[in-house]
Amino acid sequence: MLKRFGLILISLFLFGGCGQPLSPGKVEKVGLLVPETIYDQVWGTKGYRGLLQIQSSLNVDVFFKEGMNTETLVEQAVEEFDRKGVNLVYGHGNEYAAFFNKLSEEYPDIHFISFNGDATEKNTTSLNFNAYAMGFFGGMVASHMSKSGKIGVLAAFEWQPEVEGFYEGAVYENKDIEVEIRYVGHWDDDEKALEALDQMLAEGNDVIYPAGDGFNVPVIERVKEKGKYVIGYISDQSDFGESTVLTSTVQHVDDLYELSARRFNKGKLESGNLFFDFKDDVISLGAFSPKVDDEFRQRLAESIQSYKETGKLPKQ
Repeated sequence: MLKRFGLILISLFLFGGCGQPLSPGKVEKVGLLVPETIYDQVWGTKGYRGLLQIQSSLNVDVFFKEGMNTETLVEQAVEEFDRKGVNLVYGHGNEYAAFFNKLSEEYPDIHFISFNGDATEKNTTSLNFNAYAMGFFGGMVASHMSKSGKIGVLAAFEWQPEVEGFYEGAVYENKDIEVEIRYVGHWDDDEKALEALDQMLAEGNDVIYPAGDGFNVPVIERVKEKGKYVIGYISDQSDFGESTVLTSTVQHVDDLYELSARRFNKGKLESGNLFFDFKDDVISLGAFSPKVDDEFRQRLAESIQSYKETGKLPKQ
């Protein structure tokens, strides 16, 4: 994949208007590091949108750099951000947590934020989605809608909690459902993902959960060609077709960006590992296909509301 490198200042004139004062809080300028690109329509794009939300809501200068996928590149980018007066840096992925832990002592005036990693220093924070529950509810939908009694998860890595959640939700909905799970071993390996998908479809799986933000778009397109169903991942992917996408397990990364920046701006952002879920309104299910019956959707909505209130899934 062609890597794009860039540093850009998104002007206050775009969103905040001319002559407005900077936010009176702790945020001065904000930087974003993305491992691949902001144009992937899924994970990278969501990070970029989150950066724009921060710029708009706090009225501060923001910068981003793409292709930041090695420790050396990250070090160079942080040095450049520091020269420009950035004091809040987001690394858009779990790989940045280790980099930021190392850099934190050298840049004590910068607060570093990563995703789904392990933040260990006083000026580092990791934002973590509790993805098990979103997988659980997605699994319920897939199991309910399967006609063959076979559904599949095509995930990037074994450690993804949404995978186990999907399996448990599917079995909760239908104890006789068969769930096949395959791992690509990478977020972005389209070729390997499509090869595994073709095998899963040939084996009779009629609902697929492509739990990899780098390959889920081509997977959805292939499933659509075959007339089967998918549960979308990370973004609301209903725009790929309501006859294909039953619903999506959505992580509102952009809203979490703004939430965390606002906390930092008020001096209330904690260091360490923070966890967010449905109750924080940063995880939800996306739009439903009309193929999903109203009675089930109502039952599912009640289960989600109960989980938001009690923290307990239906099986518990």
